[in-house]
Amino acid sequence: MPNLEKKEIEELALLARLSLDATEVEHLRQELGAILDHFAELAAIDTEGVAPMTHAVPLELRLRADVVEPSLSPKEALQGAPKRDGDLFLVPAIIT
Repeated sequence: MPNLEKKEIEELALLARLSLDATEVEHLRQELGAILDHFAELAAIDTEGVAPMTHAVPLELRLRADVVEPSLSPKEALQGAPKRDGDLFLVPAIIT
């Protein structure tokens, strides 16, 4: 297990805005050490000659044809709008 120091855990807690007592610091020190051990095991695996992949199982994407179709008219687009001004949506101001 990587030997994480108490000070390192406290610094991480500070960055994460966590307030930890001594018991929690020790528990996280052990937990994070175990996680880092696992990553060390993964890093030690020889992956030479293994092709990169984006998904664990073969996956065929079914894409639809990129066809230009008519868009909604302003009346259709605004039919569910709670507030509008002519052909415009009215929304609350977000800058005060």
